Amino acid sequence: MNEASPLATVHGQPTWQVVRAEILRRIRARYWEPGALIPGEMVLAKKFGCARATVNRALRDLAEEGLVERRRKAGTRVALHPVRKATLEIPVTRIEVEKRGASYRHAVIERETAKPPELVASKLGSGVKKLLHLRSLHFADDHPFIYEDRWVNQVAVPDVMKESFEHVSTNEWLVRNAPFTHGDITFGAENTTEAEAQLLEAHEGDAILVIQRITWSEKMPITFVRLAHAPGHRLRTTI
Repeated sequence: MNEASPLATVHGQPTWQVVRAEILRRIRARYWEPGALIPGEMVLAKKFGCARATVNRALRDLAEEGLVERRRKAGTRVALHPVRKATLEIPVTRIEVEKRGASYRHAVIERETAKPPELVASKLGSGVKKLLHLRSLHFADDHPFIYEDRWVNQVAVPDVMKESFEHVSTNEWLVRNAPFTHGDITFGAENTTEAEAQLLEAHEGDAILVIQRITWSEKMPITFVRLAHAPGHRLRTTI
């Protein structure tokens, strides 16, 4: 099988995304069969005309996707049974509501700078002292859509302290202004407390979808958020 033409470059060298795409193309085209050993990083770097670190970053991303298997001193192999993963993005709640054909608004219920509770502190690391705490309610056609309880690390995102969040939600502002490198998401069904039931126009004890999400910029925690959805909410993603 013929190899590809020279890769697209930025400042004379291909980016790790370009290298990743080319490696993936070769895997899908069976240039490297399932289980086959992929050439080493130095060999690929010379072939693609880039730094070894660029190849390493591309292979790490493919390994995280379950498409290749990397073992120390044993090299990188094409996965025999690639793991298919769902693609999850952090949605902007306003856009999510508007796509449903509803009008959107949000309201900040509480804003403070405070020491986080033990659960939040344990998730974000012992180095976190005080965080910006915001409780907000998102509406669809003036009906509660999501109750958001969020803690933001102002050290990671100092500009957050300047924003009033009167015209843009914390969710949308962070998506625009706080790029993250990785995160953790937990989904669960919980029963509403009395306070949550009042906010969500539900009955106490109703089952609701609750999402807890943490995002990081390298080793710096950005935010911890708990999203309590109104009864009947459905989550859709792709595979």
